[in-house]
Amino acid sequence: MFFDIGPLELVALVVLAVLVFGPDKLPKVIQDTMAFIRKVREFSDSAKEDIRRELGPEFKDFEFEDLNPKTFIRKNLMSDEDEYGLKELRDLGSSLDLRKEMAEVTDAVNGVETAAPAAARTSSAAGAKGPSTPDRLRKREQLDDDEPPPFDADAT
Repeated sequence: MFFDIGPLELVALVVLAVLVFGPDKLPKVIQDTMAFIRKVREFSDSAKEDIRRELGPEFKDFEFEDLNPKTFIRKNLMSDEDEYGLKELRDLGSSLDLRKEMAEVTDAVNGVETAAPAAARTSSAAGAKGPSTPDRLRKREQLDDDEPPPFDADAT
């Protein structure tokens, strides 16, 4: 129904209200509650109008809902994707090959020469393993007999 309250829960609340306040006082309690809610709304609306008036004419279209961070971001950043270049960034992100970039960085750090980009694309497209550089990101199945196991300082 409303406020995520089901019909059974609403019936339970009504029965509880009748038990607590009694059938003769319940209409008066409901009227008092509604009057209190109206006064709170009026107070809130007048406070908003006072704040808008004090801020001046440059903030006449100011909405208090914009103070919510999600609403602010949705309204100011997400609506104008093309203006801020977000679409181009998404296109760039989808065209990146992270494994290839990481392999190039690893090879550069270890001092291994890489093949020319065009040759690498040709060999990878053909599926040939030939003289291409080893993939340092892939784990080896077995260590050599005299080789100690790898040590990862971040993992310990």
